[in-house]
Amino acid sequence: MTHPPQPDQPWTGSGDPQHGAPGQPGQPSGAPGQPYGAPGQPYGAPGQQYGAPGQQYGAPQGAPLSPQDEKTWAILSHIGAILFSFVVPLIVWLVYRGRGPYLEDQAKEALNFSLTVLIGYVGTSILAAVTLGLLSPLVPLVSVAALIFGIIAAVAANKFTWYRYPVCIRFIK
Repeated sequence: MTHPPQPDQPWTGSGDPQHGAPGQPGQPSGAPGQPYGAPGQPYGAPGQQYGAPGQQYGAPQGAPLSPQDEKTWAILSHIGAILFSFVVPLIVWLVYRGRGPYLEDQAKEALNFSLTVLIGYVGTSILAAVTLGLLSPLVPLVSVAALIFGIIAAVAANKFTWYRYPVCIRFIK
């Protein structure tokens, strides 16, 4: 039984080392004239590349988004902040970072606002607990403010307007 070659050794078994197809001994069936793993020859099928030079882990380079796509993802980022807190804006910002200045700005804005709202929830909950419920009406007030400002931001994103939340701590610049 033959074992797969090490990166610095040519393939010496019969057939293709990856697929088991019959071929000439000493040569895989897909690379005639060169041993498997020869310097300068990528592993895998002949001619197959696994990313451009300088590309980390062969990930596809993000193409710029169209203005319509940027607008759509910005709206979803603001609506997602209303429904799922900071999770949706964070995912949108991380996935589409660098693919459009408008979307990147609006996703960061929605993320910053949702983190500010989260701090507001924690702060008002602590105040309500410390005052034995006297300040408990502040908790739904934060929810109503977050809903109103989120809807205003989504409408502004639909108009392709660069929106800034009036009450927001800028964690991510």
